[in-house]
Amino acid sequence: MLSSLCACSGGNQQSATATPPSDSQARTETQATPTTAPPATSSASPATPTTEPPSASPETSTPPREESDMVNVVAPKDVSGQIVITFDYVKQSGSASNQFAVWVEDMGGNYLQTVFATRWTADGGFATRPDSIALWVEKSGIASMPSYYVDAVSGATPQTGEITFIWDLTDVNGNTVPAGEYRIFVEGTLRWKNYVLYSCVIEIGNAPATVQADAEYTYEGSGNQPALTAESPENTMIGAVTVSFSPTTDS
Repeated sequence: MLSSLCACSGGNQQSATATPPSDSQARTETQATPTTAPPATSSASPATPTTEPPSASPETSTPPREESDMVNVVAPKDVSGQIVITFDYVKQSGSASNQFAVWVEDMGGNYLQTVFATRWTADGGFATRPDSIALWVEKSGIASMPSYYVDAVSGATPQTGEITFIWDLTDVNGNTVPAGEYRIFVEGTLRWKNYVLYSCVIEIGNAPATVQADAEYTYEGSGNQPALTAESPENTMIGAVTVSFSPTTDS
């Protein structure tokens, strides 16, 4: 099951069957009829048949593999622990802002799980305002998700402060993911079509890990709404996204 926490400071032959020979076929094969050999074209004696298999030539024989040449293939294994996503959040005034989502994908770009999404968008606001955390809406397929899933991954817009969310390493079907690398995304709608997308890659396994996510800002005007700039105060809505993995240790 998904576990998320929001703490505000100050807040995923056809088998081939051989047909055995009939008794008559077996007798025919074991009682081969001698045939007359064609006249020899030279004085050399014909080679004597042998039942021993020919020895492999040095060029085609394969020497035994040394132990150092052998490769051990280790299947992916389940891990236990959690991913913690923390960032600074500054609630904006006005409309068409303050919407964000946190989700996980595998390295192939396949959606695995939503850690958190603001409820207004998750509960159908994307139909009213298509620009609201649009990438997450597309990736998660939230429009076709059952209501119990929407309720489980969404929550009220938080107040200003440092906030924390936890991913319990399960996918949308509740299965624990195997060890490996995963992408964490935090998308925030700053104002209308203007948004920020944080992303990073983190490895889950036996060792703890911490990474800082990189931010990519997109500024675009919408109707009579001008595009934001690098100096716009809305850029402070989400900042300093840190992602940490903590494996479970035996007590």
